[in-house]
Amino acid sequence: MKSILASLCLTLVVALTNAQSNAVLFTENGEKFTVILNGLRQNDQPETNVRITSLNAEFYKLKVIFENTALGEKNFNLTLEPGMESTYVVKKNNKGEYVLRFMGSVAVADAPRAVVAPAPVAPAPTPAPAPAPVAVSGGTVTQTVSTTRTTTTSGTPQDGSVSINMGINVDGMGGNLNLNVSGVDAELDESSSTTTVTHTQTITTSTTGVSAAPAPVAPPPPAPIVYLPGYNGPVGCPVPMSPNDFNDLEASIAAKTFEDTKLTIARQVLRDRCLFVSQVRSIMRQFTFEQNRLEFAKYAYDYTYDIGNYFKVNDQFTFESSTEELDEYIRSRR
Repeated sequence: MKSILASLCLTLVVALTNAQSNAVLFTENGEKFTVILNGLRQNDQPETNVRITSLNAEFYKLKVIFENTALGEKNFNLTLEPGMESTYVVKKNNKGEYVLRFMGSVAVADAPRAVVAPAPVAPAPTPAPAPAPVAVSGGTVTQTVSTTRTTTTSGTPQDGSVSINMGINVDGMGGNLNLNVSGVDAELDESSSTTTVTHTQTITTSTTGVSAAPAPVAPPPPAPIVYLPGYNGPVGCPVPMSPNDFNDLEASIAAKTFEDTKLTIARQVLRDRCLFVSQVRSIMRQFTFEQNRLEFAKYAYDYTYDIGNYFKVNDQFTFESSTEELDEYIRSRR
C-alpha cells in the first residue's frame, strides 16, 4: 500500500513539474527594467533580461517598470504555454509605443539555464581600410632630376683659377655655394659675369621581388530571414506566429460558443503575437456578425506582419460600409 502511495505522489510531482512554465523577457534596445507579475516583484535590480521560472498559470498580469523614469511603466497580459519556456521582447512599435512581442518557445526541459537573450552590444567600429599597396613585380625605375645652376664669376681667370659663387635649385629646393675652382674651362660672356648651366641628372633604381598584398574584402552581410517569400512591403511586427501556434489559437476560438468570448480570446492572445494577413482573414471567418469581424480587423492591424497586404481582409466583409470604416481607421493609425 505504501509503495502505491509513493508511486502516486511521484507521478503527481512529475505531472506538476511538466506543467510548469518559464518566461524570458528582454528589451530590444537594452533598456533596464523591473518585472511585476500578478503584483509580485520578480527581480531586485533593474535588468535588461529577466528569466522567471516555475510558473503554474497560463495567464498573468505583467507590469514592466523601466529604470529610466522618463520611460515610465507598461502593463501587458502575459500568456504562457504549460511546460514551455517562452521568450518575449519589449520593444517600440511603429507608433513609438512599447509593446510585448512573442519571440519563440522551447520545452522547459530543453531550455538553457543561461540568459537566452542578452542585451544588445554595440558593434565595434569598422576600421578604415588601408590603402592598397602599389604592385611592382620587379624591374627598373628611372627618375630624372633637373638642376639649374646660376654661376657668377668675379675677376678674370688667372692661371686657370676662377672664384665662383653658385645658386643651385633642385626641383624647388635652393641654396648658395661658394667655390674656388682650379683648372675650369668656362666660357664667359664679355658683357656679363653671369653664366647659367643646366645639368640633368638621371638616377636609376632597381627593384626586385616586391609583391602587393591583396586588398581586404568585406564579408557579405547575413541574409535576412524571409517569413513571407515574395513579400517586400512594410512590416508591422517582427516575427509571425508559427503554424502550430496559430492552429491552436484558431481551435481555441472555434471552441467557444459566444462571439463576445471569441473576440476576447482573439484580442487577448494577439497582444503577444504577430499574424500574417492570411491568418487574420481566417480568424475573421470565425465570427458570424459583421461588426465583430470589423472590430477584430481593426484590432489586428497593429499585430500583422505583412500590413502592405491588409487590403485583402476586405473580402471578408459583406457591406461596403465596413470596408470604408476599416480604411478610415487604418489611415488614422498612420
